[in-house]
Amino acid sequence: MKRFFIPLGLLLSLAGCATQSARPDANAARTAADTTLSVFSSNEAGGLPQGWEPMILLRNKKQTQYELVSKDNATVLHARADSASSGLMQKVDINAQQQPWLHWSWKITSLVNSADNTKRATEDSPVRIILGFDGDKDTMPFTDQVLFETARVMTGYEFPYATLMYIWENNKPTGTIIGSTYTSRIKMMVAESGSDGIGEWRNFARNVIEDFEKAFGEKPGRLIGVGVLTDTDNTGESAEAWYGDIQLLRERFAHHSGPGSAQPALSLTQRK
Repeated sequence: MKRFFIPLGLLLSLAGCATQSARPDANAARTAADTTLSVFSSNEAGGLPQGWEPMILLRNKKQTQYELVSKDNATVLHARADSASSGLMQKVDINAQQQPWLHWSWKITSLVNSADNTKRATEDSPVRIILGFDGDKDTMPFTDQVLFETARVMTGYEFPYATLMYIWENNKPTGTIIGSTYTSRIKMMVAESGSDGIGEWRNFARNVIEDFEKAFGEKPGRLIGVGVLTDTDNTGESAEAWYGDIQLLRERFAHHSGPGSAQPALSLTQRK
């Protein structure tokens, strides 16, 4: 049984980590969640990484293909989408205040040429890192409360209080915050922009507390899910990408580098 399932694509197509609402209590849910992320490099090539599960956006949509592969002297996650949209997600229970530094690396072969994440009809990206956060849904705007409750009743799954994504965008400058056209509880931060860096491992170090506060104007709750998503269903194009290890650390690791790269992780302000 999949913990992460998002059938209401027209309402919350990028909502991130949905979790079962039918559960004994919050403590039991935390017991089932992982307190650390399972890194891709600790797995053997072939299949899916341990602890990660498919995140299905719509059953009637073609799914993105994910598989662990050996590339550039490391085990990394390969993604290929042909007019497809689905992700992988790991359910976690992490205090982001204690582990605020998110490190990751990714590599793409090309942009999704007609993608524009500011428009609903063309909201695609060759790579996305998705973070789902817990919080008090009673404080959300009324329209979002209705939307989330409708989703819960129709699917039996809870949606995160807030979802923050890091994406590769075609045109918007790095650091730009893009709001979802579906709900105010989903924000996208442009981590990479334009064609520079295509075909290379790109390495990142982001303070998720600072980014969350910039995006939502409040402090984040506990991190309850981390995912990846390569999607081209809206544009009908194809995309191929690789994801290196995703880690949450107490401090920024200045010499983090992706597979096959000796370059340190850069902040968004250091990027063009």
